[in-house]
Amino acid sequence: MSKRSNPIVLAWLPAAVLLALASNAAAQDASAPPAAKAKDLSAVIVTGTRSDSRTESSSLTPIDVVSAKVLQQTGTNDLPTALARIIPSLNFPRPAAADTADTQRPAQLRGLSPDQVLVLVNGKRWHPGAILLNNGVIGRGSQSVDLNTIPLSAIDHIEVLRDGASAQYGSDAIAGVINIILKKGAKGGDVELSGGQYSAGDGRQWQGSANFGIPLSDDKGWLRFTVQSGNEDYTNRAGPDKRPGFPGLGVNFRQGDPAVHDTNLLLNAQYDITPDVQFYAFGHYGRRESTSPAFFRYGTNSPKPNNALISRVYPDGFLPLEHADSTDQSFVAGLRGTIDGWRWDLSGNFGRNRVSYQTRHSLNYAYLHDFGTTPTTFHDGLLSAAQQSLDLDIAKDVPVSWLPNPVTVAFGAQYLRQTYGIQAGSLPSWYVGTSGVSGGAQGFAGWQPSNAIDASRQDVAEYLDLETNLTDKLGVAAAVRHEHYNDFGNTTSGSLAGRFDFTDTFALRASASTGFRAPSLGQEYFSQTSSLFFANGNSAGLPAGIYNSGLVPVGSQIARLLGSEPLKPEKSRNYTLGAVWNPTDALNLSLDVYQINIQNRIALSGAISTTAPAVVNYLTANGIGTLNYSSIDYFTNAASTRTRGVDVVATYLADLGSSGTLTTTLSANYNQNTVTSVKPNPAVLTNLGVNFVRLSRQDIKGYLANSSPRSKLILSEQYNVGNWGVTGTLTRYGRYTSYVSNLASYNVATGVVDQTFTPKWILDLAVNYNLHDWTFTVGADDALNIYPDKNIPNNTNNGTLPYSTFSPFGYNGAYVYGKVIYRW
Repeated sequence: MSKRSNPIVLAWLPAAVLLALASNAAAQDASAPPAAKAKDLSAVIVTGTRSDSRTESSSLTPIDVVSAKVLQQTGTNDLPTALARIIPSLNFPRPAAADTADTQRPAQLRGLSPDQVLVLVNGKRWHPGAILLNNGVIGRGSQSVDLNTIPLSAIDHIEVLRDGASAQYGSDAIAGVINIILKKGAKGGDVELSGGQYSAGDGRQWQGSANFGIPLSDDKGWLRFTVQSGNEDYTNRAGPDKRPGFPGLGVNFRQGDPAVHDTNLLLNAQYDITPDVQFYAFGHYGRRESTSPAFFRYGTNSPKPNNALISRVYPDGFLPLEHADSTDQSFVAGLRGTIDGWRWDLSGNFGRNRVSYQTRHSLNYAYLHDFGTTPTTFHDGLLSAAQQSLDLDIAKDVPVSWLPNPVTVAFGAQYLRQTYGIQAGSLPSWYVGTSGVSGGAQGFAGWQPSNAIDASRQDVAEYLDLETNLTDKLGVAAAVRHEHYNDFGNTTSGSLAGRFDFTDTFALRASASTGFRAPSLGQEYFSQTSSLFFANGNSAGLPAGIYNSGLVPVGSQIARLLGSEPLKPEKSRNYTLGAVWNPTDALNLSLDVYQINIQNRIALSGAISTTAPAVVNYLTANGIGTLNYSSIDYFTNAASTRTRGVDVVATYLADLGSSGTLTTTLSANYNQNTVTSVKPNPAVLTNLGVNFVRLSRQDIKGYLANSSPRSKLILSEQYNVGNWGVTGTLTRYGRYTSYVSNLASYNVATGVVDQTFTPKWILDLAVNYNLHDWTFTVGADDALNIYPDKNIPNNTNNGTLPYSTFSPFGYNGAYVYGKVIYRW
């Protein structure tokens, strides 16, 4: 962050450059040579460039273009899962039993945090979800975009930029950009119905969707609609409690995918007001209801009885269920056109996600103790996240007398407003009382009035992009972007990229950029009390067990007393070097190596005990009395990290004549994340003698490094002959490790050790038959019924949770499905 940046000077910089280039253009001879002819006919890309003629095969930076057809061939109805089966540097874990983290599952690119990936739809910034991941899952601490809100049937193609792009797009684009391009036009459409279930006999699913367009008056425009609705039953791979006397109680926990019902409606529209001015709009409304399990609470019939009050409501114990009702809304509208060769685009953007929580099949012990009764269903409160933006983008290919090709000059500005809110739940959901009996709804305690917040911030940004081919062989691009956030100040990002085509078939490309990610409002203001399982050797110094833990805002009194500091933006430096080789028309190869250095990584701190006598006395002396949790944590700029990796993509199209065609794609990613430094502990905690680490060993070695696979390889075969098509995808997920919290708990004799999970090969198969306008598909995901390694005993919660939440492909086993599509 540079406080010395002058926003007024930066705002005028695009205009100054434009005037200079316009002067050169005016002196240009009318007989100047035209722009270099495109070397290929591949699709024009719009991500990472403001040129209107840059193609995928001539891109200066690594980019994957994924068509709707390829997305459909993956077999899944789930967008992030489809992308994870195509792009090896992208992972989509499936967390469970983690306070509805499975409601908005996060996607990872290059092993970095889910909120370090920028998501665009039709080139416009998409809004983040309201859920903040604060439990022990991949992406812990992130507030990411919910990709599942966009139906697959609405998508024309997706462009995935595997490079830092903050200089072009602003915050969040450290790991890359996912740009979803929607279907256009009035012609054509499809209706699809699919269904299936897991080989274990559960998780039955169905989904129906339709996509169609209608013309507007005099064929000057069109409206295109997508509707989708689906239902998923929950899966369960939990086991019985293996402690003496417990196995007879059966399987009471749940570990697997949640029960989900969702509906989405998406609109895309365009209308030509004049030949040079176009109105466009697209919007989305979606609702998803999901139900996830918490930990089972044993009753009076167990060898180790729970609170005696349980006998009044659930004498045999109960499994609390966490119900999330998520409503997602977005609308983008704008005008675009050309004036004297200048391409301009003025748009307004609104997006919001609201999640209402209920805890069902539960009770509140404190409420039951004090009032003699307790609800069994609790309204826990509501989270909301929203953004509004106003964007102006201007570009032109400007001829310059001393250059052989025009310079694409692009500049613009953005006003962005973001909000985040928490509404408190009903009194019984969070009631604590004064008796000392555990309070709050068991499983998921509601937000208290003290948690309620309505926060907002504004950002103003200006950018300038320049791109040209200095020669027929050398293409270059440069960009600079300045931002001013009213909560932390100014930041400026820049990028340089170049590509040299040694021949028509071989090129080298390279890029260097700086970037940033603003701390999300959720990270600044979110707070919650939840019940978590603390393993042996936890940083709070508590015996193994289930405890209430408080996540408190970084600016709250208790956080400041215990060492918190205002959050700063993460800063990155990205470097990429790659080669592209197309030795024949049928064979395409690319290799890109990269390094990403990130400072001020934002993460959840280690747990700070609030039960230690020194802490209790210190807090009491500062006016903080009885707390409803045994530990707290808060967000902190904790560490610096380094990411190094390589992406390889090879595609070969074999024309077998009358025997059909065979398309082979081999892609791989190797990625290594390392925490290079950790900031020292706050002095106040050292002085209190608290057993605390700013980042636990689990964070340093795991969440920020090796709890995602270092390697991933995808071999895909698509064979088509006549009306038949067969798709096979073999994916190898490399090793990943689950780490204990600290070295003091690393004890082979007691079974408290790190666990490394062995690589697994997952095979997905599908067979298609096309009959006129119909396509019939049968398929099997994870056709060989492969499961990840089971957890070692210490990590299974006494055998009840046998699988690791870090598994990159879940732990449901084989899924068999059928699908019917009608197209016109």
